[in-house]
Amino acid sequence: MKTKLATLFFCVSCLLLNAQVKYESIESSKLGESRQLKIQLPRSYNSNEDKSYPLFVVLDGDYLFEVVAGNVDYYSYWEDMPEAIIVGVNQNGFRYDDCMYSQQNSLPIETGASFFEFIGTELVPYIERNYRTANFRLAVGHGETANFINYYLLKSNPLFSGYIAISPDLAPNMIDYLPTQLGKIQSTLFYYLACSDGDTATVQEMASALNLDISLLSNDNLKYKFNNFEEASHYSAPMHAIPKALESIFEVYRPISKHEYKETILKLDGSPVDYLQKKYNTVYELFGVKKQVLINDFRAISAAIEKNETYEYYEALGKLAREEYPSTMLGNYYLARFYEETGESKKAMRTYQTAFTFEEVAGLTKDLMLERAEAIKIDFGY
Repeated sequence: MKTKLATLFFCVSCLLLNAQVKYESIESSKLGESRQLKIQLPRSYNSNEDKSYPLFVVLDGDYLFEVVAGNVDYYSYWEDMPEAIIVGVNQNGFRYDDCMYSQQNSLPIETGASFFEFIGTELVPYIERNYRTANFRLAVGHGETANFINYYLLKSNPLFSGYIAISPDLAPNMIDYLPTQLGKIQSTLFYYLACSDGDTATVQEMASALNLDISLLSNDNLKYKFNNFEEASHYSAPMHAIPKALESIFEVYRPISKHEYKETILKLDGSPVDYLQKKYNTVYELFGVKKQVLINDFRAISAAIEKNETYEYYEALGKLAREEYPSTMLGNYYLARFYEETGESKKAMRTYQTAFTFEEVAGLTKDLMLERAEAIKIDFGY
């Protein structure tokens, strides 16, 4: 296990060499001092100045930043999640004071209250003024800081839309506060909770109790996931939890999988093109990211149309492909298939011929377009 974790950590660290990691200091009137930040910008940040990115705020940034940043860079490289701006807050030497809460009501007091205000009124506004952030924020914490990020959930308008709480050392009343608040949220919110067999008995018991209470909630706005890692220590838990959390939170962002294709798309009663558009609209609504429809997702919908012989849906797919990839022959090909299968052979022939002038894509070649046009010409004597 130690060897596997060491190898994984090495791979994650190597990924950071390709990302843009900056070190900055922010002056805080709330804390009465400056605080060190680590900031990873996405690979495309400088090359695409019109693009905005989700914001991840990582507490315990002195050791947790690299784990989060490396995993985000890896998953976004494979388009399993959007690229994101990762901000790690250095709490080395400050952690106890930053996480201070009242023994009476479990809420932040004194230096803990100051740190709470620092994150919400200074850090996040600072990042959003200076970097291109989208309308999706996510907080990550471990141990005491995993408890701390929950305080933002207790506000009527939570600062973050996503929470990754790993091995939380929960304040006593948090076990009551959280289920109550999560049960009444009115907009989509992601909550990921994890613990391990290597955590203290108290952490394991509280996390298990919290998981039970949250699991009983009935709220469609809450997207919740829990993991208990049997072979992890308290300190290695983040290496296990971060990938699982990202997979869960950004499930809808991922390309269409074989399972999604077989179990969902092939069994649709309505249009698979509507399903595709809804999938991408959901990505924008949840994460504030306008994602171009992947070529492979077009191919999956096309395969479903062919498999189910619902050729009437090719018209809408062709129009969408023209919008997304106007310089390629993808849209013309789908429209030609629509005309071909709905009895408009002359239109199909001409559309195949027109496709010849566009760029080849996804296995569609100029030769194929001419062959299809010629076959129709021969069959119908045009």
